[in-house]
Amino acid sequence: MSPDPGQSLHLLTEPVDPGQPRPRPQRADSGSQTGLAGPWKVASASAAASTLSEPLRSTQESWTRTRALGLPMEKSAASTEPQGPRPVLGRDSVQVPDDQDFRSFRSECEAEAGWNLTYSKAGVSVWVQAMEMDRTLHKIKCRMECRDVPAETLYDVLHDIEYRKKWDSNVIETFDIARLTVNADVGYYSWRCPKPLKNRDVITLRSWLPMGTDYIIMNYSVKHPKYPPRKDLVRAVSIQTGYLIQSTGPKSCVITYLAQVDPKGSLPKWVVNKSSQFLAPKAMKKMYKACVKYPEWKQKHQPHFKPWLHPEQSPLPSLALSELSVQHADSLENIDESAVAESREERAGGAGGEGSDDDTSLT
Repeated sequence: MSPDPGQSLHLLTEPVDPGQPRPRPQRADSGSQTGLAGPWKVASASAAASTLSEPLRSTQESWTRTRALGLPMEKSAASTEPQGPRPVLGRDSVQVPDDQDFRSFRSECEAEAGWNLTYSKAGVSVWVQAMEMDRTLHKIKCRMECRDVPAETLYDVLHDIEYRKKWDSNVIETFDIARLTVNADVGYYSWRCPKPLKNRDVITLRSWLPMGTDYIIMNYSVKHPKYPPRKDLVRAVSIQTGYLIQSTGPKSCVITYLAQVDPKGSLPKWVVNKSSQFLAPKAMKKMYKACVKYPEWKQKHQPHFKPWLHPEQSPLPSLALSELSVQHADSLENIDESAVAESREERAGGAGGEGSDDDTSLT
């Protein structure tokens, strides 16, 4: 039920000469509110429960149901609070994202200044944003136009953990651990990296917010006492990873993937160079194919089971925030992979070529 933090390992790249500004997605509606880029139909994370499903329409009903579930309600950010980005790198305590966090994430997804275009073709674009010159943790932004996929379908696909196991060929293991609120949980995800790199895993706190016909899902890394780093995997750190899904019509949308991840390793230059040109577009196109096939697949696999829309369906145990702590990158072992060479298979493009996508398991 999460954004894929592992995908950003394939999206890491170096800054290049600035490209042309991105085109702003066209909206099918014009209900914008001042102070925010694009329509913000639900302006509060604390109101998320009232938009998660039809039974949760009003805030009072949401509060009652949340109490019945034994889950805490999120606090609402004051309307006078500054809307600038928060210092996520300096996060010291585990907190469920609030209004300002969601506003800040959306604003960054829609920002144009400071981003360098590295790829643009067939409705998929990739940008990078370099941080300070002495740092290597660049932010990646990838956007894809989905002309025949409704926003709600894409939202379901990103949440549906069982379906992810079908379409995401990079996944090794993924599962939800516990719930924190009606729109936040903790989960585990491990993924295969391009050979000969070591495979990675991550534990993340994830939160989501429906906003009328738009959606946000985002996460950051936390420590869970029952899931310490494994010897056979490199524990990566999601500083911030997430998706903004914007509806552009009844059957179309635009998705923006924003990520800043520390993969805990010195990535070889060939991985870096390939990321914006090949791996990012490939990952987005694969997601698109999965979205097209999802309605038919879901009809055969618990069609009414959507705990991300109906929190009362969630089978997860509750977890107190006090049991978690922030996962800082400097507390983990740093694996040096800078000396590994690109395999002959990778050079030939055979292992990850465009024709190698196997989606026969989606039916």
